[in-house]
Amino acid sequence: MKTTSRTYAPNLVRAHRAFRWLSFLAAFAAMLALLGVMTGLHAAGTLTPVGSSAATIQIRDHQVNVTINNGFAQTEVLQTFFNPNAADLEAVYAFPVPKSASLSEVTIQAGEKTLNGEVLPRAAAETIYNEEKSRGNDAGLAAKNTFQTYEFRVSPVRAGAETRLRFVYYQPLEIDTGVGRYLYPLEEGGTDDRAQNFWQPANTQVEGRLSINVELKSAWPIDDLRAPGFENESVIQKLDTGHYRFALDRAGAKLARDFVLYYRLAADLPGRVEVVPYRAAPGKPGTFMAVVTPGLDLQPITRGADYTYVLDVSGSMQGKIATLANGITQALGKMSPGDRFRIVTFNNNARELLPWTPATPDNVRNAITLVRSLAPSGGTNIYAGLQVALTRLDADRATSLVLVTDGVTNQGIVDPRAFHALLKQHDIRFFGFLMGNSTNWPLMRAMADATGGFYAGVSNDDDIVGQLLLAKSKITHEALHHATFKFSGGGTTDLTGDNPQKIYHGQQLVLFGRYDKPGKATLTLNARLTGEDKTYTTTFDFPETDTANPELERLWALAQIEQIELKEAIGQTPAAEAKDAITNLGVAYQLVTDHTAMVVLDDATHDARGIDRKNRDRTALERAAQSARAQTVATNYQVDANQPAYSAPAPHVSRSRGFGGGGGGALESTDIAFLLFFAFLAWAAWLGRRAMAQKSRDD
Repeated sequence: MKTTSRTYAPNLVRAHRAFRWLSFLAAFAAMLALLGVMTGLHAAGTLTPVGSSAATIQIRDHQVNVTINNGFAQTEVLQTFFNPNAADLEAVYAFPVPKSASLSEVTIQAGEKTLNGEVLPRAAAETIYNEEKSRGNDAGLAAKNTFQTYEFRVSPVRAGAETRLRFVYYQPLEIDTGVGRYLYPLEEGGTDDRAQNFWQPANTQVEGRLSINVELKSAWPIDDLRAPGFENESVIQKLDTGHYRFALDRAGAKLARDFVLYYRLAADLPGRVEVVPYRAAPGKPGTFMAVVTPGLDLQPITRGADYTYVLDVSGSMQGKIATLANGITQALGKMSPGDRFRIVTFNNNARELLPWTPATPDNVRNAITLVRSLAPSGGTNIYAGLQVALTRLDADRATSLVLVTDGVTNQGIVDPRAFHALLKQHDIRFFGFLMGNSTNWPLMRAMADATGGFYAGVSNDDDIVGQLLLAKSKITHEALHHATFKFSGGGTTDLTGDNPQKIYHGQQLVLFGRYDKPGKATLTLNARLTGEDKTYTTTFDFPETDTANPELERLWALAQIEQIELKEAIGQTPAAEAKDAITNLGVAYQLVTDHTAMVVLDDATHDARGIDRKNRDRTALERAAQSARAQTVATNYQVDANQPAYSAPAPHVSRSRGFGGGGGGALESTDIAFLLFFAFLAWAAWLGRRAMAQKSRDD
């Protein structure tokens, strides 16, 4: 059945009507009109050195092909560069680093030559690229600029000629309260001051066409598929209950807006444990991805609770602060009568804007007045904000700390070890939200690790009723505490993500590991809920061989690398030891990391330099498996169907609770409050960019 995504427009209208009765919306719009524009953000695109007199390297087309299957996504990006100058030039293309993405392939088509990438220690890859570049030979380099961007260098782009760049990355996807979310990041967060001093964004405009194609396969039925902001330009095909195709085609687009795709699973699906294995042959190590979707009856918190909002009011929040103010204050107004709140703001320093305050209507009105008076300025001192927020806590009340920031800490204490130690001292529920791309995932991960907390990104083009509704239930519901996973049997080793400490409402957990022995294995989750010990267990079989998902080896290796980076950041692993381990994993599994890079050469040059073609061999296995999977339905990897680990269904966001709108149901008041808290963050960014675009057209 083929339907256009216009089908969803009435649903969006109905969802929006739920907000119209809120009188502050008109005032909010007026404030945005006065603000006019946001701080400029650099988007994904070609870069030019500051002061360069050369004409911009053009992007002729930009094609994105996404396959979502078995809990992870493969993204293929193809671009054509054109050099309008009379001389050969080097093209530099910046792309925001997606969270937990493993860059696996880079291919360059230069004239009749095809160049392929191999990962080497970073210094070696850079040396080879510079040598080939100086000789005028075709070459490329893919490197990672910490957590901020991938930079692709192509040399030369011949005068008056085209060069084709292709890269592929994998990433695990999680289902949250029955909703899957895929983000293709294009908006760069403007967080790299050093790069901005050297590079200026030269071209984010696609001269030809922007196309995005998604193939979505799920072993579980899918009820809805949505791409907010692209409804009128896309085509959605439903091929089966768990099989969809999405296509977007746009002429002359800018690479400045994130693409976010949501899919909602059917209701009443079971809580479950899925184990996706890969083992090339008997005697070789096996790899697995365990996806745990708890079916837990976590109840809303009805007793009085405390909420501390820690808000970034640094200069980079210009154009967003009014939005943040309205969202926060309306969220406060929808809390329970027994709740208390406080607001802490930070830029170069921190202050308590409001002390502990009962959430009464009068107090909320006073809060609105105070927060709206804020003027963004200065740097970003997150540590100072946390220090103030963690004072005067009441041990007898459940305390949630909500941190919202769009930048990288650049003032005061910046060492992740200090953040980890500070938060480790307190029993709180930590919720961190990073606005936009190129934000400091490693630091947020360290803070979440210290508290067993939850953290997520909020794209500036994110959907209101998708990702953001899900955060609300985690804040307002009970959580499992002291949660630990244990595997027995199968000779399991090298587990990642096996100690979340707290498990929140609707949260799905993804773990990676290795196994040495096929046969019986047991997974056990031990945790505490309201003082009572809980145990959830299931038994399953590791296969002798299973070659359907070789990409799992790269995903496991990347999860290992992230774990090593966390331990280094909080001082548990020496820097030199961490660098060696990351380099070894990056080369062995062909991953671009902070300490490795991918050099892109033709076959003859690879051979002449004696480069081991590990990536060529690994890529051949992955492509063969992908071709085989494309011909079949998605495999159901649930291992506890006969002996369920959970008695309750998995938490789920229904249509009447907001996803996709419609259905005749009304949003609950607490849903609206937390939707507003995040939705306004996204709306301000979008409207600000629209104002900038209009101003550019007017000029």
